Amino acid sequence: MMLDVASQLVFLGLAFIAGFMGALMGIGGGIIIVPFLTLVFGVPIKEAIAISIVTVVATSISGGSSYVEQRITNIRLAIFLETSTTIGAFIGALLVLIVSGQYLYIVFALLALYLAASQILSVKKEVRKIESNDFANIAQDRISRYFSLRGDYFDESINHRVDYLVKNSAVGWVTSFFAGLGSGLLGIGGGVFKVSIMNLFMNVPLKAAVATSKFMIGVTAATSAILYFVAGLLNLDYIAPVALGTMLGATAGTALMNKIKVKWLKILFSLLMCYIGYSMLGKGLLLVLGVRLPFV
Repeated sequence: MMLDVASQLVFLGLAFIAGFMGALMGIGGGIIIVPFLTLVFGVPIKEAIAISIVTVVATSISGGSSYVEQRITNIRLAIFLETSTTIGAFIGALLVLIVSGQYLYIVFALLALYLAASQILSVKKEVRKIESNDFANIAQDRISRYFSLRGDYFDESINHRVDYLVKNSAVGWVTSFFAGLGSGLLGIGGGVFKVSIMNLFMNVPLKAAVATSKFMIGVTAATSAILYFVAGLLNLDYIAPVALGTMLGATAGTALMNKIKVKWLKILFSLLMCYIGYSMLGKGLLLVLGVRLPFV
């Protein structure tokens, strides 16, 4: 379907919002783009997901490169975790052909809600750890020491350098595999899980986790985008506004993220996780029990 000028401007604005929120929270913009395309423009779900993948690639290119320039991204950690996430996403994409994902919606919904609660409960703890430099006062595991997964960044919101050491590397690698698996099976962005895994389990400050996630998500999405293009699912009429809008939004988001106090970022991230968890729970209950939750 050809987009008229007004529709292109609307979609450009929506893509800007998706790119902006994605840069702030280390995620792709699919949770905004996909529902809008399917409900407002009537785009088939597979085409909507394919266009969303382009959104992820665009935000990762703009946001990821900006965070690297700001020296917030932990590139070593990103490459380490990407090895498991990519494997998980590949296996998940294959399982789509043979396995029903209806029960997995419920499993991942419960995980998302758990992570949302954990983020809220850890707000004061994270602020205290940053102020007292406790992120650097932990014992690294053997894998973390071997790959030198430690990092640091300058937090502009508090005018303070934050050093940190990575722990639970094996746990993070395994859970990143399941984040990739869920991304491949359910068509969700893995960024929401990657950020929480790094922040809650691996002792990575939230801002560094967001920046590292933005660096990671484009790798898997680029592969998917090529496959969708070969399959003819990329509607080129949407690509220009989505690419331009998300890149502009990601540029604005990356310029702002490091200036926001971490407690507000954690609250926003928790609200996002609640939305994702509720949406996935609603879809799972509808598929398994035929029960429809409000607003799903």
